[in-house]
Amino acid sequence: MKVYNTLTRKKEEFKPLIPGKISMYVCGPTVYNYIHIGNARSAIAFDTIRRYFEYKGYEVKYVSNFTDVDDKMINEARKEGITVPELAERFINAYLEDTSALNIEKATLHPRATHEIKEIIEFVQALIEKGYAYEVDGDVYYRAKKFADYGELSHQNIAELEEGASEHINEEEQKRKEDPIDFALWKAQKEDDEIAWDSPWGKGRPGWHIECSVMSTKYLGDTIDIHGGGQDLEFPHHENEIAQSEAKTGKKFVNYWMHNGFVTVGKDEEKMSKSLHNFVTVHDILKEIDPQVLRFFMASVQYRRQINYSDENLKQAQIILDRFKNTLTSIDYRLKDDTNAKADPKLHEAIMSTKQKFEDAMDDDFNVQNAMTAVYELLPIVNANVNDEQVDKTELADFKKILSSWLEIFGIDCGKLVAVETGDDDAKIEALVKKRDEARKNKDWAKSDEIREQLKEMGVVIQDTPQGTRWSRE
Repeated sequence: MKVYNTLTRKKEEFKPLIPGKISMYVCGPTVYNYIHIGNARSAIAFDTIRRYFEYKGYEVKYVSNFTDVDDKMINEARKEGITVPELAERFINAYLEDTSALNIEKATLHPRATHEIKEIIEFVQALIEKGYAYEVDGDVYYRAKKFADYGELSHQNIAELEEGASEHINEEEQKRKEDPIDFALWKAQKEDDEIAWDSPWGKGRPGWHIECSVMSTKYLGDTIDIHGGGQDLEFPHHENEIAQSEAKTGKKFVNYWMHNGFVTVGKDEEKMSKSLHNFVTVHDILKEIDPQVLRFFMASVQYRRQINYSDENLKQAQIILDRFKNTLTSIDYRLKDDTNAKADPKLHEAIMSTKQKFEDAMDDDFNVQNAMTAVYELLPIVNANVNDEQVDKTELADFKKILSSWLEIFGIDCGKLVAVETGDDDAKIEALVKKRDEARKNKDWAKSDEIREQLKEMGVVIQDTPQGTRWSRE
């Protein structure tokens, strides 16, 4: 299996630290609002990756944090007249509700920054003692230039970073910092109503970057297999995590850095973000569309690629899911009929060949598009077998299990996908279908058409097959 490592800018053979086990940390949301589609993209991308590792037999310890204290949260809590913990609790619950609807597996652990204050203070103190950090008026900053490899992950030049940083900090902050690119590890309390904790440097709160270093090393160890997040986190967040973590532990922080592409909107494919006010929240969109459609749309694009969010692309995802639904429904129908099973070596060969192609594609940096193309090409072969007078029931039953396991990687629950909607009028529908079958048997085509129209008005779709009539609701 090969994965693309952002640090080296190339695909590398994946070798976990412990055979059969994977340690994985993915940066979670700052919980001051509902997550938008861009946030969901990251959660879905790494859930899909996690699920494929599990499909391959790995045991994955997956940690994804909640940033539950920062400037945005303080400002929003003030605006609403509530505490920061109250705001955090509301949107953590909303996040878990929305991600559950998208069939994203819960993390092994969901640590919160505010629950790790003791460890954060100890981490910062260790960096001060090692000469990597310094305190000024209750703020603590990290000496970025002291870390020899600073800028390596994002492939940025220190001189350029220094020049850019000097243009974006005010005069007061410039005076406090030894260097413009130094970043905050601990922030002193500025107003009495700001949430704060006691520390050796006075009352204050952690900086954003230190949280993930602390939670990753605490729950997964000093060195981990995979660290993931959106491309926008490469710099400064992940760059700073490396500097902090390796300065403290003296060990390599992460073996494989993985970053997902952005979600864009509109014809101009503008990046979706809260700052640009062009975002759509998952909370709102799930009121309008099937969560499985959104999940499949997001999961069926290779994680490093950009996704353009549009109604047209969502409709295409719906069409593809309907194809899978129809195939699975047809298989279920044939597995219940009385025809004798007929072994079909060609079908078995096609399924095994597709399985190999699927796994080869996924092993190549999770190339979901090539993997799904292999499956699409198999469907006509399976459907042809389904429509034969005699079918290979053993092979069809095995294919159903295999297809379900593939779709599960993409977060699709096949049980829900093919669930039959029942209603109070089921008996009436069955009776009408039976009457129509009798009319067709007697070649009373006018009566047959009349009953079909009656069923259509009831929202029922009729499908005539060599094995009998099937019906479903629209």
